[in-house]
Amino acid sequence: MDDPVFVDTNVFLRFFVRDIESFYQKARDLFEKGESGKLKLETSDLVIAEIVWVLESHYDFSRSEIKEVIATILETRNLKVANHSRVKEAVALYSAGKIDFIDACNIAYMRSKDFKKVATFDIKHLKNIEGISNVL
Repeated sequence: MDDPVFVDTNVFLRFFVRDIESFYQKARDLFEKGESGKLKLETSDLVIAEIVWVLESHYDFSRSEIKEVIATILETRNLKVANHSRVKEAVALYSAGKIDFIDACNIAYMRSKDFKKVATFDIKHLKNIEGISNVL
């Protein structure tokens, strides 16, 4: 098998939004090749964060719709997502409440490192996180 192919944000967006049919078809073909094992695909957690931001701010996707999109990405065979388990936890935190996705990613990171304390002025989003207290 060839070297892995990095998949950028816009490929995922064209697939899920399907606003440009020719791009949708190319993205679908790429993902089908990945699913069938003809290609190894990879993306980063930053791409996932950008997908969330674009779907939320430009396409008015709901949190539950975004959760479905990210779950689909995370479950795609032969598509490696950097920090997969942290992204999965962040999506769960994000979709369950009012916390934004980046804060959810940071909470998932803190939990993965077993941090008990955070220094933040963003008490709105981080004040009620179980097991983590603010030192400021």
